[in-house]
Amino acid sequence: MAKSFWDHLDELRSVLIRCVVAWAVCAVAAFCFRDTLFAVLFAPSHPDFITYRLLRALPCVEGGEEVSVSFINTQLAAQFTVHMQMAALVGLLLAFPFLIGQLYAFTAPALYRNEKRAAKRIITFGSLMFFCGIALNYFIIFPFAFRFLATYQVQPEVVNQIALDSYIFTLVMLSLMMGILFEMPLVAWALAKAGLLEADWLRRYRRHALVALMILAAVITPTGDAFTLLLVTLPLYILYEISIRLARQ
Repeated sequence: MAKSFWDHLDELRSVLIRCVVAWAVCAVAAFCFRDTLFAVLFAPSHPDFITYRLLRALPCVEGGEEVSVSFINTQLAAQFTVHMQMAALVGLLLAFPFLIGQLYAFTAPALYRNEKRAAKRIITFGSLMFFCGIALNYFIIFPFAFRFLATYQVQPEVVNQIALDSYIFTLVMLSLMMGILFEMPLVAWALAKAGLLEADWLRRYRRHALVALMILAAVITPTGDAFTLLLVTLPLYILYEISIRLARQ
């Protein structure tokens, strides 16, 4: 028996309620585990972070020395506000698989079998690539950018004391930007399916894309050394090559 519009609306409301509850539960859990939450967030600022340890094992790489940075808070409620915001954001990431599953279960009855298979592949691939982008930023891009910006001085008399909200905002924005950039192959595939992009065009402008990606990598990580530039450019170029292959299909 076909469901009426109001039946679908009622089902959608139930799905949204379950999603909000799951997000709230995960956010409260993240809020309660404050020490663990901020230990992860501030790990890239510590000299013993895994990326810095690997750097110190490579004496040929410039910038392998230990760097110590202090943080300050200048607003009365900023620490509590940042705690709330990070708990909500991490709660969303933790609840993400459940949220996607609920939304897919709601839309699946309206899809054909081949459309269901395609939707599952898109959701799985898109989610995986987004989290890969976040991981690349956390372990590679943000640590290098942080070391450079936190130790850069126009004059020795000007001492860097990084504000809490500035550190968190930079980490979150770079993570979001890299997560979106890692969706490049999926976007290329979708545009190709819609007839708006061709693999031949991507191949023809491969060299131009490489230069553009190197410029983008230099902007993201303004450290000035070739090693960091290569670390960021290489995965972006690999994504471009994946985009070409997906655009063919």
